[in-house]
Amino acid sequence: MSPTPPLDELIAELPDGAVTTDPATMEGYRFDWARDTGAGMPLAVVRPLDADQVQTTVRWAHRHRVPVVPRGAGSGLSGGSSAVTGALTLSLDRMRAVEIDAATRVAVVEPGALNAEVKAAAAEHGLWYPPDPSSFEICSIGGNIATNAGGLCCVKYGVTTDYVLGLDVVLADGTLVTLGGRRIKDVAGLSLLKLFVGSEGTLGIVTRAILRLIPAQPVRATLVATFPTVKAAAEAVVEVGRTLRPSMMELMDRASVNAVEDYRPMGLDREAGAMLLAQSDAPGEACAVEIDTMERIFTAAGAVETFVTHDAEEGEMFAAARRAVFSAVEARGALMLEDVGVPVPILPVLLTGIAEIADRYDIEVPVVAHAGDGNTHPNIIYDPADADSHARASAAFVEIMELAISLGGTITGEHGVGRLKRAALPAQLGPEVMALTHTIKHALDPEGILNPGAAL
Repeated sequence: MSPTPPLDELIAELPDGAVTTDPATMEGYRFDWARDTGAGMPLAVVRPLDADQVQTTVRWAHRHRVPVVPRGAGSGLSGGSSAVTGALTLSLDRMRAVEIDAATRVAVVEPGALNAEVKAAAAEHGLWYPPDPSSFEICSIGGNIATNAGGLCCVKYGVTTDYVLGLDVVLADGTLVTLGGRRIKDVAGLSLLKLFVGSEGTLGIVTRAILRLIPAQPVRATLVATFPTVKAAAEAVVEVGRTLRPSMMELMDRASVNAVEDYRPMGLDREAGAMLLAQSDAPGEACAVEIDTMERIFTAAGAVETFVTHDAEEGEMFAAARRAVFSAVEARGALMLEDVGVPVPILPVLLTGIAEIADRYDIEVPVVAHAGDGNTHPNIIYDPADADSHARASAAFVEIMELAISLGGTITGEHGVGRLKRAALPAQLGPEVMALTHTIKHALDPEGILNPGAAL
């Protein structure tokens, strides 16, 4: 079947190969890692090479009122880039340029560049880009900006928005605006830059980002501790947070530890109720003091065993075990991926509640957490061929979000609302904030063509 005449127009305006309507090719762009079963089939997939081609695509979509779903590397976990039937999927995966300005300590990056590529380019100049999602090797900067991604280092170093100094954004009518720049401090005008970080492609499409870099991370020491229960581990996290700011504080419950051991044996304690992975990169002797203080706190909180290493490679082996959790649990079945968070002192209550929900619905829910900032990732495993298993998983998915909201928390700390959590958003934000959100959306995208059905 030949493309429709309006699509012929877009194909003519872009270079050869930028637009594809081949069903087999488009199939690869339908889903992100959330595997949303409601994903549609796009009208076409557009893969621009630069901002001008993004503008051309969006102007065409605006003229013909065709929705546009922006897409980065496809590593999202909330269905935010799931394809919409009849819409363009605008994939930015070919826009990969990275430029390091060492004197100003910034990276000028196109949205398709991978987080790992930015880190590697910065490291060549003795610099570091801290946002550190578990998927840093495969996730794109554009996707990180869209969801305001965090990661393992965010307990001390913050999340994506803390490092975005400037953005080029294509608006819903194809206009390109430049926000911010290479300046560390700038309060001229409204803080529009922050409006686009975390907006999941619903307000505009990022075509360039200026990212703040910092000096390379100091040498880290690592403390690993096992606990009889998740609650005890969470209480230890709360106590550490009263006096220290570690550079990493990650939690794995027994189910996630065992999933990793089944997937890639690393010698972790299968019998532990929970494991904490903490690091300090404090300078000089302060590093040893922080590790010693955390070890004493862990022991007082009931740690069964503690282990300390000042060897960076050995410490990274434990971090690799933590990063392997998603792949490990994915190997056990289909997943519904949660990303709920609460104020840190409430973390023990949240984790206990998640375990109770898992028991009540008789379903496996391995949990890992960026525990130092209260952000948890319960991974609900179910059998997609079993209707009852799917129903119990869906009920648990909703109840975990309701639990987080009831505790003054959030339905998403870093993965975004996407399409899978959209129904729960009003319960967290309330009618007044939802109305304000829709007012802003309508002002910037009056036809509603940017990522319809996602986030808002």
